[in-house]
Amino acid sequence: MPRRRSPSPSSSTAPRNRTPQPVRVRQRTFGDFVKAFLAFVALAVLLVGVPAALAMTAGWPFPETFEPMEWLRQDISVSTFLGILTFVVWLAWAQFTACVLVEMKAALSGVGVPGRVPGAGPSQLLARQLVAALLLVGATAASFTPSLAQLGQTYDDNQRPTVAAAQQTPGLFAQQQEQAAGAAAAVAEQASHTEATPAAAKKQGDTKFYRIQPPEGRHHDSLWEIAERHLGDGRRYKEIFELNKDRVQPDGSRLSEASLIRPGWIMEMPGDARGGDLVEMPDDAPEVSPEVRQQISDYARTGDGASGGGDQAQGGDQAQDSGSGGGAAHVDLPRQRPAPETGHADLRRPAPDQVATPAQDSSSFGLPEALLTAPLLAAGLLGALGHRRRQALWQSAFAGIGGRRGMEPPTPTGDALDVQDALLVGADPEGVRLLDRSLRGLAASLAAESRPLPTVYAAWMSNGDLHLQLAQPSGKPPSPWQLGQDQTFWMLARADAEAYEDVDTAAPYPGLVSLGTMDDSRLLLNLESVPGIVSLSGREEDRAAVFASVAAELATNGWSDRMTITLVGFGEDLTALAPSRLRHLDGIEALIETMEAETRQRRGALGAAGHDSVLTGRTGPARHTRWAPHLVLLAAEPSPEDAMTLAELAADAGRLGIGYLVGTGSGDLPGAAWEMEITAEGRLLAPLLGLELDAQLLPAAQQRAVVELFTDADPEHGPDGPGTTPPFLVDISEQGRPAVYARLVGSYEIIGLETPDGERSALLHEALALLLLHREGVHPRVLSSALWPRGVTDDVREALLDRLRDWLGTDPDGTPRLRTDDAGRLTLAKSVVSDLDVLRSLYHEATQGKGVDSRAVRGRLLTDALVLVRGPLLADRPEGRYRWLTHEIVDAQLPLLVADTGLALAEFHMEKNRAEKAIEALNAALRTAPADERLWNELLRATHALDDPERLTALASDLVTRSGARGLPPRTEALLDELLPTWRDAVAAAG
Repeated sequence: MPRRRSPSPSSSTAPRNRTPQPVRVRQRTFGDFVKAFLAFVALAVLLVGVPAALAMTAGWPFPETFEPMEWLRQDISVSTFLGILTFVVWLAWAQFTACVLVEMKAALSGVGVPGRVPGAGPSQLLARQLVAALLLVGATAASFTPSLAQLGQTYDDNQRPTVAAAQQTPGLFAQQQEQAAGAAAAVAEQASHTEATPAAAKKQGDTKFYRIQPPEGRHHDSLWEIAERHLGDGRRYKEIFELNKDRVQPDGSRLSEASLIRPGWIMEMPGDARGGDLVEMPDDAPEVSPEVRQQISDYARTGDGASGGGDQAQGGDQAQDSGSGGGAAHVDLPRQRPAPETGHADLRRPAPDQVATPAQDSSSFGLPEALLTAPLLAAGLLGALGHRRRQALWQSAFAGIGGRRGMEPPTPTGDALDVQDALLVGADPEGVRLLDRSLRGLAASLAAESRPLPTVYAAWMSNGDLHLQLAQPSGKPPSPWQLGQDQTFWMLARADAEAYEDVDTAAPYPGLVSLGTMDDSRLLLNLESVPGIVSLSGREEDRAAVFASVAAELATNGWSDRMTITLVGFGEDLTALAPSRLRHLDGIEALIETMEAETRQRRGALGAAGHDSVLTGRTGPARHTRWAPHLVLLAAEPSPEDAMTLAELAADAGRLGIGYLVGTGSGDLPGAAWEMEITAEGRLLAPLLGLELDAQLLPAAQQRAVVELFTDADPEHGPDGPGTTPPFLVDISEQGRPAVYARLVGSYEIIGLETPDGERSALLHEALALLLLHREGVHPRVLSSALWPRGVTDDVREALLDRLRDWLGTDPDGTPRLRTDDAGRLTLAKSVVSDLDVLRSLYHEATQGKGVDSRAVRGRLLTDALVLVRGPLLADRPEGRYRWLTHEIVDAQLPLLVADTGLALAEFHMEKNRAEKAIEALNAALRTAPADERLWNELLRATHALDDPERLTALASDLVTRSGARGLPPRTEALLDELLPTWRDAVAAAG
């Protein structure tokens, strides 16, 4: 379906709205009592002290006699001017007193929005601030206290952000935006609500209606709030949605999304709805205008015959609120690409309607859904695992003492194999790359304009577009970023993000971490910027799955430079994923001690550097030393005393670059700024933030499997000694001639099969190459993900497999050469062989088989092996294909295998002092492994054995040239000092 966009030039695609609830009453601090006392003193001075001073110095403002004509005949003197000025001051005092009374009445009653005193914008705002501060220590003040930083704003300016935030944002952190913008968060004003019975009512009292109220001066209405007020449970909002879905509203639009409702709309309510005059029934409510009664009656008649196929765009493009009576302008939410009808949309797929979701895929074979639906987490884990395996290969190759583990990483089995397949299928490395480049590019652009980084609460990724949700408006974003649906959203389209290149700047928001998806948008919360503790309630096992997902992504993500992640209370030791980032503490006492010291250190460092937050310091000269984030994940529930201590530490955490995510079983954590709950169904709820996500999880079984993959890949793990046996050995005798032979080392050639006709030839060749490099078997979903990284349906994949089976044919006994094993994975028959298989088998036989006991056999096998090497792996592969090779370590295995073969053959020749033959073998190996230091060192030794100083000097010069600005490796330089002490002078003389 085509993507819909708002006609507004500033429209953009962003997550759908979830309207926030009023903020919970928080625990009072000593500072609150101080503010209350100061507010009391200020009110006493203004309300009592000012009139008393005026009465004593200037007297009563009104004259003793009323003679207007006589006043006009008098000369204007200084005393006249002072009298007028005194009268104005008295008038200002009276207006302020009226404002205080109005605000005090609204605050103490707990209902209704304060009335507006005519012409008293700044004066009423000041009165509200003082009354709020005075009542802050009470039980009802927290919900209507705006920021003290807004005293300089006008009253009207202070009202607009509430409306805009409620109508336009996806709901996340809307109350924080209101506080940052100084918007009054008063309890919802209820007016002109009555009960009515429509003409088509089933029975008196069974059908009730509610009319959505305008958001002027209050929170924007939401179905959750309506359900909470009138049904006693906000979670029953779905009942209201189902009763009213797709029914025509008075303005001609339809309700198509539970999060998108408008003032003036009519909602039919369940029969048990309560709330006095808040539920309108026209026949019983004469004070309701005839127009509204008619609207409700007309709406009631649409109940049974409502059309279910209403177009979302019909309602979304309306720009006014019919019958709202409040005059509040409606701002359209940006539209999203429609999600597939079944399962979850994969955010990295540009064509979700063509993607086979896990629910649709009949060949999933139990792959972990948690990793299949977590593309950023899977990409981070897959990249870190590949790096760990490459590190193990190089360390084993250069160990030198105690033998080596070999060039083959252990083949996973069981849950570890399923998790590895899920990582290969679910990973979105391109999405990670675009996110990283976009954020760094934004930081570089702002630095070029000498602008600070804005505080970002969250990022939304939707269909490739990136939306940053700011804590407060920060002006116009630098190009190619655009303003999103309001001033607190910056948006970058995918096409613009792809134009970004790597820039040398620090990662601006390393604390972003995926929490889950809402509709077709993925939320990343910036834990580093949260103004306090984020609490997570729910069952212990469900909380553990969320904590493990957050820790794993933070430890392996690609959009952070460096950070510290402190884990407390984790059942599994996740530090194996990233020992340099993750650390585990034994208990809360150790955590508090650690964080108290670090908080003091960071405050001092910020003060000494003259920065107000890590965001201003992160882009400065000290960015790599002081401003890395520290994220604390506390899975164990703290005691109330420890929780309050952590809350005090977290009070300034957002400025210091420290984030806290704390688990609680009770759901009530003292000092928590934001509260979330994970349900047994995998839903992440935060009603006060307007969130209801499909949570991103890493359950215990997958967590153990991930740790196993990393542990097995650790260079220090496993036995030392001779190389391990390759997973697939071929018969290298004359009788073992294969039916199908593929040459992968160098240019790609296939012997024994006819070249397929048509455009599908390249696809079949790529599928065969993937199967040849994984003789242990390939999951069908891994194969389809490798060939179609942007998604594919089941029928297309099955059609390819059928063509591949037909192309490969059958063995003489009638067995197909493409088979499916008991686990459902695709495997090749032993009659289908690649030159890489033969190369591995020849080297293994020469070093661990027959060649061990026979020098002649060893020399022949090593020579035959080196002859097979014609260049790098798949040297002529087409542009844009074989991208799955970036997940493989075969590109690191092949050079090491070739280098080991060349070194073994050179040693074989040097045993008989055949230096020229050794040099020939080493040069052949260097063509495929030019960066292997071991080959260069053996080449120096073999050349030195020729006793030809000039040739050795020429080789040293060539080696220095190849090393470039980095210079020679220390061991190579030491070897040259031993073999040719004058090499430096000789190389310098040679230029």
